Amino acid sequence: MTIEQVRRELERRKGQRDQIREQIREAEAAVSRLAREAKQIREAQAIIQTVAQATQQQLEYHVSELVSLALSAVFPDPYTLHLDFELKRGKSEAILSFSKKDGERISPLSASGGGPVDVAAFALRVSLWSLRKPRTRAVMILDEPFRFVSRDLQPRASAMLKEISERLGIQFIIVTHEPNLLESADRGFIVSQKDRVSQVTAE
Repeated sequence: MTIEQVRRELERRKGQRDQIREQIREAEAAVSRLAREAKQIREAQAIIQTVAQATQQQLEYHVSELVSLALSAVFPDPYTLHLDFELKRGKSEAILSFSKKDGERISPLSASGGGPVDVAAFALRVSLWSLRKPRTRAVMILDEPFRFVSRDLQPRASAMLKEISERLGIQFIIVTHEPNLLESADRGFIVSQKDRVSQVTAE
């Protein structure tokens, strides 16, 4: 190999070296940038988790408190509603449970009779409506809302409806076969049918 060929090979190798050095600098800069971005993502996730946890705690308090108050207004030995959040498949899921004075938790569907579930479902609907921003119109139509509440407790359910209506400014329109639920109603109408024609009369 001649001196000239050695020089050309040396220059070629220097060019390769400089190119590799530039690639290394670019890779180091990319690693540094990705490390900063990863740190920012971790910090953002921590903030989101903190905010989500605070929001869930407020939601748990608001919903559990309102539902538990509704249950205690109707039943002499009421359940307390608990709202817990679990992270499943990267998403928060709400878990509802009832408990009595001894603290044992049960599924609402395992509660004694369907009455507590009726009252809890009604109160959940009201509490979720109250959290909406902006709220929808303050009118709720309820079809047989407390059909599993025993008749001796239906007047208490009616009084609870009246109290919530006045406190939150919600108008409840109720369809029911239970006259005990009409005790606290402002107005009542009786719908009857004659010759396949519905007739409405004021109570």
